[in-house]
Amino acid sequence: MTTPLPDRITIRRPDDWHLHLRDGAMLASVLPHSAKQFARAIVMPNLVPPVTTPEMAVAYRDRIKALLGGPSAGNTDFTPLMTCYLTDGTDPALLAQGHKDGIFTAAKLYPAHATTNSAHGVSDITKIDAVLDKMAEIGMPLLVHGEVTDPAVDIFDREAVFIERVLISTLKRHPNLKVVMEHITTEEAASFVLGGGANIAATVTPHHLVINRNSLFAGGLRPHAYCLPVAKREKHRLALRKAVASGSAKLFIGTDSAPHAREAKESGCGCAGIFCAPTALEVYATVFAEEGALEHFEAFASLNGAAFYGLPPNTGTVTLLRERWLVPESLPAADTTVVPFMAGQTLSWKLNGF
Repeated sequence: MTTPLPDRITIRRPDDWHLHLRDGAMLASVLPHSAKQFARAIVMPNLVPPVTTPEMAVAYRDRIKALLGGPSAGNTDFTPLMTCYLTDGTDPALLAQGHKDGIFTAAKLYPAHATTNSAHGVSDITKIDAVLDKMAEIGMPLLVHGEVTDPAVDIFDREAVFIERVLISTLKRHPNLKVVMEHITTEEAASFVLGGGANIAATVTPHHLVINRNSLFAGGLRPHAYCLPVAKREKHRLALRKAVASGSAKLFIGTDSAPHAREAKESGCGCAGIFCAPTALEVYATVFAEEGALEHFEAFASLNGAAFYGLPPNTGTVTLLRERWLVPESLPAADTTVVPFMAGQTLSWKLNGF
């Protein structure tokens, strides 16, 4: 017998453990979409130039905080958690000091040229072994964009190959390192994380739970379904849904919301990234409801990530109503527009008050 769905879901206020906020006018436009639903967010450092020092992180954090509660109607209690962009030349002592001073919550590994603004990323992970040693010593999480950049490797295989070629050997050299595999997209990644030690966790995006690689070509080329890591085969999407529905404490929200101007997506060389912040929590709720796993939704959204990062869960709550609503085709941002995930489609859950 199927249990009827509730008319509302109230959970502790959730966190987003992987978020791109951009900077300048775009930051001012997109920040409210995250601040209205999330209490904290791990903010990605791949600006131009990237955030590589504590001083740069403080300045970026101050720019974010200056917008909260202002004309954009962001929430004043939203807390940005800053990250350091790792390079071949990152100083372990400077990184550790930034962590000790409460500036850097974590450090981000971008393999060079793997994704947006990653040209300054790490060319060979063994070059930062001293950094990883220090991070393991102080308990600082390493956030991994888990793809190889070898052009000989098919783009749909780059995550699985990264695990085989890079991650397994890295963890052998640094067995106590805390690692978050961000935005996992494959059955292999889900299996690796769920079968790993307590120091291994992963974030899962709303879009990778909904789209597969066919979505990129549904009725034509769909640039707003293009992200990195790219969506994979249907079997991988189903494996991710099964993993989050299992209730594992090793998985938690990381939207990887990545806004780009509409014209930058709909171009001859469209940018990678899906702007899912406006619909993230509603899409996650839909997935858990469809999987018959609403009892695990709060832990995934609000508890698992905080526990992994060693932070207390939030005290406030948010409520989602079982209510159908149409996602706008586009939203204003800076002097242009952005297209939200699920644009033009009807969702069955809606954040109360919005």
